Amino acid sequence: MTNFTLNIDSIQLSEEQFLQLCSNNRDLRFERNSRGDLIIMPPAGGQTGNHNATITAQLSLWNEENKLGLVFDSSAGFKLPNNAIRSPDTSWIPLATWNNFTPQQQEKFLPICPDFLIELGEPTDTLNSLREKMIEYRDNGTRLGWLINPQNTQVEIYRQGKEVEILDSPNTISGEDVLPGFVLNLEFIWE
Repeated sequence: MTNFTLNIDSIQLSEEQFLQLCSNNRDLRFERNSRGDLIIMPPAGGQTGNHNATITAQLSLWNEENKLGLVFDSSAGFKLPNNAIRSPDTSWIPLATWNNFTPQQQEKFLPICPDFLIELGEPTDTLNSLREKMIEYRDNGTRLGWLINPQNTQVEIYRQGKEVEILDSPNTISGEDVLPGFVLNLEFIWE
């Protein structure tokens, strides 16, 4: 399962057309980079899909208890300040941010980079492309991002204004001041 990038410069796909393309092809995941190229990603494999669901469930349970924001799965699209449209595997934004969007904005790609997000590497992903995406998120406003790489049992932590921190096989990881009190259990990923 390989991602494909299509240069569609000659088509000039509008944001509304891109949203319609995504809606018409729900079995595929689409992203658009800052140059406007269309990135086609096949559905995740079974193990990755299960890991994504478990990670999103843990964040959702914390958020339900704390009521500080909204949690999104990999089907949500975000229009970043650099005009890329990305879909992190799991993401979160504060409730105040959500409430500032109009109902029309809430129905489309959210015009913001999530405050917190997770990308979970798959065996077919290249580490360099995932790292580039994490840097793009950080440069566009993500306050805390985790790149979880099951293949080498590492977590890379991306924070505003700081060097990337790499943890080897952590059992848990903290949401720090972005997600106060949230601790993600990672033991099921390393099994």
